[in-house]
Amino acid sequence: MSQALLKPIKLHDLELKNRVVMAPMTRTRANNPEKAPTDLIATYYEQRASAGLIISEGTPVSTQGVGYINIPGIHSEAQVEGWKKVTKAVHDKGGKIFAQLWHVGRISHPDFHNGEFPVAPSAINPNDQVFTENGFTPTVTPRALTVEEIKQIVQDFKNGAKNAMEAGFDGVEIHSSNGYLFHQFFVNCSNTRTDEYGGSKENRARILFEVLDAVKEVMPIERVGARLNPSMHNLFGITVDEETIPTFDYIINKLNEYNLAYLHLSEPFSDVTSVPHAEPNIAKRYRPIYKGNLIINKGFTQETGNKVIEEGDADMVAFGVPFISNPDLPIRFEQGAELQPADRDTFYANGPKGFTDYPLLAEVQK
Repeated sequence: MSQALLKPIKLHDLELKNRVVMAPMTRTRANNPEKAPTDLIATYYEQRASAGLIISEGTPVSTQGVGYINIPGIHSEAQVEGWKKVTKAVHDKGGKIFAQLWHVGRISHPDFHNGEFPVAPSAINPNDQVFTENGFTPTVTPRALTVEEIKQIVQDFKNGAKNAMEAGFDGVEIHSSNGYLFHQFFVNCSNTRTDEYGGSKENRARILFEVLDAVKEVMPIERVGARLNPSMHNLFGITVDEETIPTFDYIINKLNEYNLAYLHLSEPFSDVTSVPHAEPNIAKRYRPIYKGNLIINKGFTQETGNKVIEEGDADMVAFGVPFISNPDLPIRFEQGAELQPADRDTFYANGPKGFTDYPLLAEVQK
């Protein structure tokens, strides 16, 4: 029986062999001074090339955008050279891979910035924790960005996209989700600005569209995706209010003006059915609004992934944890094989354990 997840799909001129997307996942394996992808990281992605599309772990577009230890960046020559090894490994196995371009904003710590404060739309502490060399560390009150600095961040994303193309990626995803910098601009709880980047929903969304306009100067917009998490609540200091969903409605409607590769949406990370003003059914709300390719993410199984495509609420499904411990996940779906459990203790570690040592199905069946 054919499965919706395993049918090919075209993202404009890019042909994908299936609709199983590997979600972006931070893995903290770039433990070198340059924060460049290593041969081990290339092996990790190569093992997962049976995905229709791999979206890389978030890769910061500048040192200012860093908020985690040992994450590979995309703003230096050494990092671009490292990513070239990754993209070649994936392409040699017949895979496709996008780079997720990232700036964490206030979800950072002075430890990452030579004692300087992290930056954000407004000086509001998310009152959360970040993982530094000293372990989990409380966040601090960030410094509010100037307009000139925001313009520089737009250019940093443009440069990140240019570097991604040089590194051989098939496209890029703008990480405008999950409580990081763009999300901080979108919502009132983290943006109290009164200039052109605050106040109205058009102003709060401005940075995303300025980035898209800048990025399309250096690469085809048809190779650009965007990720959003409209109903994220009580994580990284983000809370939903009466303006949150209308703001995302505006953003997603306006994204129809851009001929993107896809829009990548997350269902709520926590139960929001009793949260006032939240939307508990993201795919069902936004499928009728967004006219392009839609990826949906968060806790899907083979069964529910096939169902959401069959019902027309999404075109592709992104899987996270199942891809960590099942590098050949689409092949396991095809054969109806049992999935291997993931070792959560090794998600954010160093070295191959829990990273490249999960066996392929063919090795298990020997």
